[in-house]
Amino acid sequence: MLPQVIIIGRPNVGKSTLFNRLVGKKLALVDDQPGVTRDRRFGDADLLGLKFTIVDTAGWEDLDPETLPGRMRQQTEASLVGADVALFVIDARAGVTPLDEEIARYLRSSRIPIVLMANKAEGRAGDPGLYDAFALGFGEPVAFSAEHGQGLADLFEALRPHIEGTDDDDDDDDVPPPEGAEEEEEEFDPESVLKLAIVGRPNAGKSTLINKLLGENRLLTGPEAGITRDSIAIDWQWFDPTSEAYRPVRLIDTAGMRKKAQVVEKLEKMSVADARRAIDFAEVVVLLLDATRGLEHQDLKIASLVLEEGRALMIAINKWDVAEDPSALFNGVRAALDEGLAQVRGVPLLAVSARTGKGLDQMLTAAFDIRSAWSKRVPTSALNRWFDDALAANPPPAPGGKRIKLRYITQARTRPPSFVMFGTRLDQLPESYRRYLVNGIRRELGFDAVPIRLTLRSPTNPFAKK
Repeated sequence: MLPQVIIIGRPNVGKSTLFNRLVGKKLALVDDQPGVTRDRRFGDADLLGLKFTIVDTAGWEDLDPETLPGRMRQQTEASLVGADVALFVIDARAGVTPLDEEIARYLRSSRIPIVLMANKAEGRAGDPGLYDAFALGFGEPVAFSAEHGQGLADLFEALRPHIEGTDDDDDDDDVPPPEGAEEEEEEFDPESVLKLAIVGRPNAGKSTLINKLLGENRLLTGPEAGITRDSIAIDWQWFDPTSEAYRPVRLIDTAGMRKKAQVVEKLEKMSVADARRAIDFAEVVVLLLDATRGLEHQDLKIASLVLEEGRALMIAINKWDVAEDPSALFNGVRAALDEGLAQVRGVPLLAVSARTGKGLDQMLTAAFDIRSAWSKRVPTSALNRWFDDALAANPPPAPGGKRIKLRYITQARTRPPSFVMFGTRLDQLPESYRRYLVNGIRRELGFDAVPIRLTLRSPTNPFAKK
């Protein structure tokens, strides 16, 4: 495990900007308004050759523990457990505030090494705050500008005594790979980490479900809608009761996705865009429904987005423990899905409860199964045997009396399964016949309800006029 460095500070001092600077990419959402970050976010930092895990946290506020800011503070306090060093960040331009002094008192009682950072120290405007920071009792502050990258060498020197000497191997298993990493052409390993994203409308219970799986209050939850803003990836080992073995899972929590017309604030737009990137990074996506609200049009739009991105989709109806007439609800959702998602019939539908844990093991089992189907490759010989049988059972039409010739088919890639069909006059092939072939691939070749890509390709005529 890499050494763990926690970023602590009051709201809007630049913690997420510092996090992005150290990981080398914009993973955390950043905005001018305070309180953007709410959950802990982990990243892989490499500071001039010094490697460690950096943890972004919510802004520290002195409010009732029952309020949302109070619960955010509890999450920040929990992040200090197991940390090797804390970066205590203040705003050099604003100087030392009473809240900074309160945080300093708490950190002194934590017995964790502290590196004091005076952020926004570019130019002369931050000099008074830089001098005031000595009064906090953590020695000389590191003058830094997370926005412009100034002070990296000084931060390196301040962190090195705390990082060197800890167990610093290059085990990157706990760090998500770069977003958008291409893995489609690698040979599929069924025991590899399952990248599982949980998506849905606000307040569907996504964070509560992940907390139940983890067995701890890792993510901030509450009755308020839209608590989650960043997409948070958490590595976890799931005990599979069928195989009686642990299987690796990367759980990805996402912000709630409302109708586009209702998303007007810049921060929410950023959160939704982050959730869409999380879908692109995932292998399997669980769309979480609220049993008290049923299936709504926005749910179908989210499901269509997942399928358009080529990800394996599952639907889970949450809050099953409080559902009214559950049998009718389940059958109604099933019928609506088959009608609204005609391009992929039979998407797995499960009933779960994030509060009680009902159905969560079944959900994980189904997720591993559907990933196997999503990653499957069919030998060309077997594929063309099916192709010949499909053409014999239902020959392609002959528009205008001219026959459409379908010659052969091959699988171009996996994840999602993508096929290329060769023939002549394919521009006149009806969409209904194309759906017939896609449904046959899914049904006869074991691809279940995963998205299928079928590309039509005709040979180039060398004698055609240019």
